[in-house]
Amino acid sequence: MTWPSANPVAGPPTRGRLASLAGMAYDEVLAERVRERLEEGGYEAAEKKMFGALAFLDRGNTVAGVEGDDLFVRVGPEEIEEALGRPGARPFEFRGRTSAGWVYVSGEALDDEALDDWLRIGWEAAEGLPPK
Repeated sequence: MTWPSANPVAGPPTRGRLASLAGMAYDEVLAERVRERLEEGGYEAAEKKMFGALAFLDRGNTVAGVEGDDLFVRVGPEEIEEALGRPGARPFEFRGRTSAGWVYVSGEALDDEALDDWLRIGWEAAEGLPPK
């Protein structure tokens, strides 16, 4: 799916202002880009601050979120290996454990097209889950 670009900056954005959240921070510029891309894609996501990050949810299920300068994304189990092979992707680790079904993506690897792709992957993975 191709979404029109709302970001006047071509290529990856510069690092944004960090919002302090319980001693942790997330990139406000990346969070705003996620909001814009979801809206332009026709997705209605709720936002929730959790675990030092800003998460975007569909029917109570986390689709993606911003932690520091990175995006984290829900990925279906059958797509995890392919997802980890994409530029900027790495395993999602939380409190020293790798979490299955999630990846981190470096903010530097997120031009508009890549961000759209990751958000679509996250949304599709969350769509298959029952509402919370």
